[in-house]
Amino acid sequence: MASPNDLQFQEFEEAAELLSVDPAATTLSMSASSKPTTTVGEDVKLDLSEDEEGQEENSELLGQKPSGGFWTFEYYQSFFNVDTVQVLDRVQGSMMPLPGRNFVKYYLRSNPDLYGPFWICVTLVFSVAISGNLSTFISEMGNPAYHYRPQFHRVTIAAVVIFLYAWLVPIGLWGFLTWRQGAEKQIRGYSFLETVCVYGYSLFIYIPTSVLWIIPFEWLRWTLILVAMVISGSVLVLTFWPVVRDDTKVMAMATVATIVILHTLLAIGCKLYFFQTADHAPAPVPTRSPIDIILTTESH
Repeated sequence: MASPNDLQFQEFEEAAELLSVDPAATTLSMSASSKPTTTVGEDVKLDLSEDEEGQEENSELLGQKPSGGFWTFEYYQSFFNVDTVQVLDRVQGSMMPLPGRNFVKYYLRSNPDLYGPFWICVTLVFSVAISGNLSTFISEMGNPAYHYRPQFHRVTIAAVVIFLYAWLVPIGLWGFLTWRQGAEKQIRGYSFLETVCVYGYSLFIYIPTSVLWIIPFEWLRWTLILVAMVISGSVLVLTFWPVVRDDTKVMAMATVATIVILHTLLAIGCKLYFFQTADHAPAPVPTRSPIDIILTTESH
């Protein structure tokens, strides 16, 4: 009786003879311990299991590679997947808002990022805090009783205010628009990442403005803050008005007004807290009584 190994060698020899006669022939080998293996010609072999076939079908249907969970580095890497040209183009768009150019559709193009908003907020924190310290020092130069001390706590206050505004306000606006989108079917909306991205880039104009606030002229400071608020607020209004205009008139106007008011409060609050103008009152002239004047005259 032939052993299993002898049968396998005999089967292999028969297949080799068949291929020598007809190289294009197809052979099918079946064994009890292995899955079907199809051999075409001499070099091409196909051996797929059911699990591998299912994975390939799923990847084709999804059209994308599976990504890791939110605890992995790859999950957050996609939020910073931008190059320098894209960031500079979005910064330029935030400084020159034009009617008809929606910031999300024209600049983000379904690829929002957190790289630009994060570094804009960090830069704005230090520019406001440092410029505020320099402004205080310049305004107090004529005061002999003033002794300069670096106010490092301003960095902390600026970081808390700016980052809370750049995150909490977009969260609230995104949640509100999502709720209105469910209540009113015609209301469209942006994703949370797109909303945060718009708010982050809209703050860039305040970086050069905060540096110019060092100049100790109040009329110039208020002029600069007005220009910055108009430019930055226009980015937000031109972006979110197409989303809320299909809502009821009262709700649409209230939403836009809330966006503008919160943006204005941030700018004016930073101006009043970090760039205060010191008012130096003239030193009081000592008064002398008539008796002191007579005594002084007699002594001379």
